[in-house]
Amino acid sequence: MKKYHISRHHRFIVVGLNFRKADAVLRGKFSLNADAMDGLLRQAFEEGIDGMLVTSTCNRTEIYGFASTPQHLIRLLCHHTQGTEAAFQAVGYVYENQEAISHLFRVGAGLESQILGDFEIISQLKGAFKRSRKHNLGNPFLERLCNSVIQASKRIKNETGISTGATSVAFAAVQYLLARVPRIGERSILLFGTGKIGRNTCENLIKHTQNPNITLINRTRETAEAIGGKFNLKVRSLSDLPEAMEQSDIVIVATGASEPTITPEMIPADRQRWILDLSIPVNVSPEVGDCPGTTLVHMDQFSQITDSTLETRKEHIPQAEKILEEIQSEFNMWLESRRFAPVIKALKLKLEHLKEEEIDFQSRKIDGFNKDQVETVSDRIIHKITRQFANHLKDSDHDTEESLELIRKVFRLEIENP
Repeated sequence: MKKYHISRHHRFIVVGLNFRKADAVLRGKFSLNADAMDGLLRQAFEEGIDGMLVTSTCNRTEIYGFASTPQHLIRLLCHHTQGTEAAFQAVGYVYENQEAISHLFRVGAGLESQILGDFEIISQLKGAFKRSRKHNLGNPFLERLCNSVIQASKRIKNETGISTGATSVAFAAVQYLLARVPRIGERSILLFGTGKIGRNTCENLIKHTQNPNITLINRTRETAEAIGGKFNLKVRSLSDLPEAMEQSDIVIVATGASEPTITPEMIPADRQRWILDLSIPVNVSPEVGDCPGTTLVHMDQFSQITDSTLETRKEHIPQAEKILEEIQSEFNMWLESRRFAPVIKALKLKLEHLKEEEIDFQSRKIDGFNKDQVETVSDRIIHKITRQFANHLKDSDHDTEESLELIRKVFRLEIENP
């Protein structure tokens, strides 16, 4: 990336891990909450990194940034999570420069989602760039890249059928229950956690089970009450969680806690129970699965459903990849223009300096000299000249570096590099 004048570091790198090689427990160790992401970005800025993007979802944790080595980013990730460098080396991945750019395009297009065509990552990407900008790490390259990825995802969503049908983690969870729980419409259901996944699960439960006996519990009761009021559901306080667990046939956990909140001691052996953990890190202790009559399922066990909906989605992958290729090509054209941006800037400054010298000379020589009119005409000429050079560099079939060097020599330009 050196020739693009974007960062003091010459490598654009992504380090990350996702559901393909890292199970839920390991992904939980590398997950980053909001405070951890802020801390990581602050440290990165202090260590001289000038462009970074951090995302952490239930399916993946990734850092995109300009750095001298991938190890710098890996160390930052491990310092702010419970992960280790050894664990990362076993399941993580590293991409650089164009491969890193292509990877982010595929992630944003839903082609790398745990469920094909799930575009949830786009809202995460928007939030990630907003957080980076707050920490002075949202440079023009990352802004342009994120906007291009968002543009591609919108086109893919609108122009292909890759997101056709209701298929998401929340939908998959409910489909799992529908296929395995007899008389689900009569069961007592507890939903613990009413964040985005919890809300989506709640909507799917109501739509597909026709069950009114759903209880909501959330750490912030007001959030649960907003959803409960919308669907006329029962809301209980966090202190009621043990009692609500005892009274429920189905428990769905979708909280953001860093440690398990559901433990074996909370599970009485009085009935058959299905407990679904939709959280990263895992919020249900694995030992819960050993409780008599209890079936414990984590999202990784049902989110890879392959029904007719997903098979139909796969047919649209080539069309989605064609759109990606088009938008990424446009991004790369912009990126190429960064190669000659410093030269064009220096040329413009040189021409403006010549203009000022000539205006000063002619104003003292010509009576009634109209400086404002001359400046207006001169500025238009300078704009046309620099645009002509820029178009030549962009469209020329000749070696761009040779053209840049010729312009430098002819105008004796002093180039400012970031």
